Order: sequence, then C-alpha cells, then structure tokens
Amino acid sequence: MNNDPLLAIFEKNQDKFVSGEQLSIALSCSRTAIWKKIQKLTKDGYLFEAVPRLGYKLIGVPDRFDMVKFATKLRTVRLGKSQTYVDETTSTQDLMRTLITNGAKEGRLVIAESQTLGRGRLGRSWHSPAGKGLWFSVLLQPTVPLRAISQLTLLTAVALCKSLRAETGLKIGIKWPNDLLIDGKKISGILLESMAEDDRIQFVIAGIGISVNLTQDDFPVALHPIATSLRIATKNHVFSREDILASFINEYEALYDTYLLNGFSPIQKLWEQMSVTLNQHVRVQQLNQTLEGYAVGIDEQGALLLRQSNGDLIRCYSGDTDR
Repeated sequence: MNNDPLLAIFEKNQDKFVSGEQLSIALSCSRTAIWKKIQKLTKDGYLFEAVPRLGYKLIGVPDRFDMVKFATKLRTVRLGKSQTYVDETTSTQDLMRTLITNGAKEGRLVIAESQTLGRGRLGRSWHSPAGKGLWFSVLLQPTVPLRAISQLTLLTAVALCKSLRAETGLKIGIKWPNDLLIDGKKISGILLESMAEDDRIQFVIAGIGISVNLTQDDFPVALHPIATSLRIATKNHVFSREDILASFINEYEALYDTYLLNGFSPIQKLWEQMSVTLNQHVRVQQLNQTLEGYAVGIDEQGALLLRQSNGDLIRCYSGDTDR
C-alpha cells in the first residue's frame, strides 16, 4: 500500500474494523493523534468507515492517475508528449515555471494528484483533493502578440467544453470568459499565465482544474451552492480520469493548430455556440465598476459585447459575469 505504519495496520486487517485503542497502542500515540492521522489520510483520498465502539475500517484507496493508460490514448504531435507527474505540489503552475527555467518546451504537461495552493482567476483558491479530479498545466509557446492571451483563454475553454461534452454527454456550457457550468454550477477552473517580451508572448501556461469524481462530501460546505463535479452531475458515474485528460489534450492541440493557421474566427464561432452567457441580460463585475447590458457576442479579441439600454454597444475585456 505504502510505508505509512497506520495504513500497514489496515492492510493487515482488510475488511475489518480496528479500534482507536488498538491503533493508539500499536503506534504508541494518543487516540486523538490517530483521529488526526485518519483525517489527513481522508484528505489524501483514502476512505474510512467509522463506527462507535468498533473503530475504523479502510473501505477505499486513492485512484492514482495511470500515466501509461493516458499515453496510449494520446493522439497529439506536441501537446502532452513530455510529461511530469507528481503526487503533490503547491500548484502545477508553479511547478511548470520551474520546468521552464530548466528548458521545458511547448507541449510539456504537468499533472498533480493534489495541490496545496491551487489557484484560479483573480487570485482565488481552487479546491484540489487527491485522486478525485484533474489538476494540470500545459505549456504553449505561440508566436502571437500579447493581446492574443484573451483569445487563448477562450480557446482553452472551447477545447475543454467540447471534449467534456463528448466524453460525458452532459450539457456543459461556457460562462464568459472561461467558466464551465452544468446547471449553473462550476465544474472547472482555467487560468492562463504568460510571459512576454517586446509585446510578443514568450510562453503561456494553461492551468486547468476539472472536478471529475468528487462527491458532495469532497467539497467544502461553502462551495455546495456553486460547484459540482462530473460524478455528481451524472448521478454517481465514476469517470476515467485518463480518458478525460487525453480527450481534452487531443482536442486542445487540434483547436490550437486551427487557431495558429486560421486565426481566432473559428474559435469565436465555437465559443458563441457553447456559451450560456449570450442572449441574456448580464452584469459584469470589474475591479472598480459594474457594467450591465444584453450580451450579444464576443469580438475578435474575445471581449464580451454588451448592448446597453440606450442602444450603445460596449466591450468588456475582463471581469466576472453573473450568469
């Protein structure tokens, strides 16, 4: 199982309850310390059944990502061909930056079973429990100007939405700019970070989190009204994380190549087809103001076009929408 002495005891007592007292004697620690160890293992993806006067029984171990299985499903030329897999990191974005300083090239993929400091847009944290979701980053090095970063953000959302629809059959939509929703609840986070020189992009790190097999209990209570997973949305179907990731990377490279060859127009059309923001009255919360209007489309830079009550058309280049 692994070298953890507590897990070794459960391995020897498969399908049996082990009391807190037995565990505390075997490990020479208090029952409170045992409880804390159990809580830590639960966060790492282990499942325990706890019954008063009987103790604990191990009923599930983390689903580790199978890199070999993933590689057999990959159909790309560049993206995902070079891979780094870790059990835990602060964030895959941080790890990718380190790899870039060591010479990582376009297509490098970083996957972590869990993140301790996963982050999303606007500095928000991202919930990244072990063995339940996909937490990864992809390195891109397009020869495009810095202003194209918003186009790449929307491209990433389109590739993810398209691949997840194909894999799950779920009605997934994109809320501007790049949130993926099922019935109004978020299932993924996308964060693009870049470095530029002389107004040309040197690299883009596309960080993505997908809540794949999380149950309701895996989410903090505060997230219950706004977050969901593929498993919850399909009434407890457990998905292959390897299939989900390979499908996305395959789609990502195809759309990325289309973008480099034909520009943003094909991506723009796909985004508008998948949007849950368009043809709605929306509010866009920006740093210092809130804009309102009827969302009629996006422009060639990915800005949201809002028709205001007086007929004026305004462009929103950043912000959060309420739907």
